[in-house]
Amino acid sequence: MKKQILVIGATGKTGSRVAKLLKEEGHAVRNGSRSENPSFDWQKTESYEAALAGTDAVYISYYPDLAVPGAKEAIEQLTEAAKRANVEKLVLLSGKGEKEAEACEQIVANSGLKYTLVRASWFNQNFSESFLLDPILAGEVALPMAEAEVPFVDANDIAEVAVQALLNDKWNGRTLTVTGPEKLNFKQVVQEIANTTGRNIAFQGVSIEAYAEMMKEAGLPEDYIWLFSYLFKEVLGNAENQTISHDINEVLGREATNFRSYAEKTAQTGIWNKPSEVPAV
Repeated sequence: MKKQILVIGATGKTGSRVAKLLKEEGHAVRNGSRSENPSFDWQKTESYEAALAGTDAVYISYYPDLAVPGAKEAIEQLTEAAKRANVEKLVLLSGKGEKEAEACEQIVANSGLKYTLVRASWFNQNFSESFLLDPILAGEVALPMAEAEVPFVDANDIAEVAVQALLNDKWNGRTLTVTGPEKLNFKQVVQEIANTTGRNIAFQGVSIEAYAEMMKEAGLPEDYIWLFSYLFKEVLGNAENQTISHDINEVLGREATNFRSYAEKTAQTGIWNKPSEVPAV
């Protein structure tokens, strides 16, 4: 039976992939973004009702992160609006080891609706579709928590798990922790990218304070600086977040994508080549 599904964050790293997979399976997808009609805007609670109307399920990805001030209130209001709209199921993308995110999870879990929580480790795609792309291109990556071992997870795996959660009641009431199959520190990750691209990419460990100052000098807003300082310190600094989960294997029946496979596939796109290194067409 085909469903009508609202994908909030449909232009984001996971939302775009969730929407694509659902469409390929023949489901009706409503993109939850400000540019759509009806539009969805986290900052405008009056937009929730129209976006939710007539939908069977919702994939919830909160931007920029469930840890930021105002996220909990927004999730509360969205959940209440979903109940009024007779939505059957909510699938929330959450962060592994974030206390604030866990508060948002409880709102969804206590809603009375069918639900699945998808707790994700740090994305592989942060190195190709987000804030770490520019340093990779520059050939110099400086990051705090250099020794932290992270089970980086691929956004494609997250999306596949989310789609299964949206369509299959088998995962109702579950908290699915999605990680990669191995733990790597930042230096190892940068070396993997260097190996697959044939480029020299230097890595330097810095303090969280020094990294915050670098972001400030780059002109980034204070709330952005706060968020990343929080994620490095509270999430990567928590040893529990370095645990590898096998939930991807349970849901998808295969191993999670390892970082090398992601790096090799991504390198083939040319995204990590400097402009001068991209072959002329």
